[in-house]
Amino acid sequence: MMTPLAAAKAYGAVQKAMTVDPGAAGAEAMAPGGGFGEILKSAMSDAMKATKAAETQMTAQAQGKAQLIDVVTAVSSAEQSLTTVMAIRDQVISAYQEILRMPI
Repeated sequence: MMTPLAAAKAYGAVQKAMTVDPGAAGAEAMAPGGGFGEILKSAMSDAMKATKAAETQMTAQAQGKAQLIDVVTAVSSAEQSLTTVMAIRDQVISAYQEILRMPI
């Protein structure tokens, strides 16, 4: 179920992904063609990176090379990234369904 907190976090993540450094120039600035698809790709990429980091921390902790707090932090970050991606997905599906309901 979509909660207001999850929606606010998803909105914040999208806004963070869309911000452009005013001092950036050329290739570092957001391309005019980079729109919603790029935002989704970025969100998925961030979620995958967080998941892989959590897996790495779990493996290191099982080998006795990492602290438990690092594992918990990495897993929490991965969970937050997944929650953000799911909230974005829910909003996209909701918008698509709303478009389908529009009269022609």
